[in-house]
Order: sequence, then structure tokens, then C-alpha cells
Amino acid sequence: MKKELTLFDKPENVRRLLRLFYGVLAALLVLDLFIQKHANFPWDGHAGFYAGFGFVACTLVIFIAKLLRIFVKRREDYYEK
Repeated sequence: MKKELTLFDKPENVRRLLRLFYGVLAALLVLDLFIQKHANFPWDGHAGFYAGFGFVACTLVIFIAKLLRIFVKRREDYYEK
């Protein structure tokens, strides 16, 4: 049986989508410089604050999940008993 190709199977399509993704991200960061912010705290009025905050928060969630895996992980046959 022949496998049907999808959008992400061709490397040139993946490169195009990544370029589009990075272009949109760059445009949003540039637009962030011109948007008037109504900051509640002194640090959240800086350009790119929420992008950096989101990156740091996501990284922390990944590392915390890796640490918690030590306590939550069970043997492969745990539920068979």
C-alpha cells in the first residue's frame, strides 16, 4: 500500500512554513515597538517583555515536568497487578 504524502512530508514545504512562521514572529516583535502599552508594572511595559516571559515560562514548565517525572513515573507493569 502506497503512503499518501501530506503537506509536511516535503522539506521545501516545511522550509516555507518555517520562514512564514519566523516572518510573522519578527513582524509582531517590530509591531510591539509601536503599540502603546498600558502597563500595570514597570517591567511589563518594555518591548518584547511578553515574548521573553512566555519563553521563560515555557522553559520552566518543561524543566519542572522533567523533575516531576522522577516522582510520578511507574513501572511498565504497574497497572497489571
